[in-house]
Amino acid sequence: MSGPPTTTAITTGWRSRLNPRPALLRVRDSAIPILQIVVAATGAYVFAHYVLGHPAPLLAATVTVGSLGLVRDARPRRVLETVLGMLVGILVAEVLLLLTGDGWWQLGLALGITLVIARLLSAKAGFAIAAAIQSLIVIIIPATAPFLRLIDGIIGGIAALVVTALIPRNPLRDALREGRALFAALDRVSGLLVQALRRGDRLRAERGLEKARATQPLLDDWTLSLESGRAIARISPFLRRQRAELERQDGIRESAELASRNLRVIARRVVYLCDDGVPRPVAADVLAELMRGAVLVAESIDDRSRVPDARAALSTVAARLDPAALLPDASLGDQNLIGALRPLAVDLLTATGMPAAEARATVPRI
Repeated sequence: MSGPPTTTAITTGWRSRLNPRPALLRVRDSAIPILQIVVAATGAYVFAHYVLGHPAPLLAATVTVGSLGLVRDARPRRVLETVLGMLVGILVAEVLLLLTGDGWWQLGLALGITLVIARLLSAKAGFAIAAAIQSLIVIIIPATAPFLRLIDGIIGGIAALVVTALIPRNPLRDALREGRALFAALDRVSGLLVQALRRGDRLRAERGLEKARATQPLLDDWTLSLESGRAIARISPFLRRQRAELERQDGIRESAELASRNLRVIARRVVYLCDDGVPRPVAADVLAELMRGAVLVAESIDDRSRVPDARAALSTVAARLDPAALLPDASLGDQNLIGALRPLAVDLLTATGMPAAEARATVPRI
């Protein structure tokens, strides 16, 4: 009788293109940003048009859309920087309209001056592009009064910042998803390294090293989400309760970053050792036990009740990490591999909230 399939079918070709799930997930993940943009742009337009009497407050709406956007980084500082870039473009164009009038060469002059000033003010290319676009709008579309559109831009910027605070994005959801993604990637890396050690398989070890090097973007995404969430929580009254949790997750992230770096070091050692094709079951078992503890750490990101289990499991493994005791007759290279597992164990223990000094004390002195 045949056993269960060893591989999972992956949809490819036209079926993958017709699969609605990725599109629906994009919409779901963008629900709050879309709501922010709609509320801010509509509110800025209504205030400028119906309260201040501006006939066509286009920039009140475009500044909110451009500054909020659908990007991952929703920090108020980034929103403010984008708003300032747009206001620079509007101001330069308004001044040039007063001095030179409108026309094709005035458009080129305004665009050039705007880009030069924006590059002087900020090293970010997006700042200059945002300024240039608003400058073009001011030059091309006529206005009934000077500097009216600058006021519209300011209204739009204020609306964007207010909405950032009052309709905040959910930082914990994004951070949780990205933290789990990083730990899942580390688990896949360790799985390949464990198999390589059990079989003396250099090719599998090289695949593990390749995947270990590819974890950096996942770490960067988690870092950005936490930084953005913490920044929004400082100004949003609705996220105050999440500040402590975001800080706790950031502590886990810092330890996970060190752990991922140490796993890359371990992967390089495994590649070197597997060159002889000799199985190393002891090292494989120890690494597997460590990464089982890492799975518990991943579960503790949103479930604090898993912290004691993770700490106990990792402490048990860490207490055995004496290279001479585990592999008394092994080569120096094999003992060095066990030695490389020691800082990984310490990093994973600190990810449970254990103080660094206490985590180091769990590892035997050598």
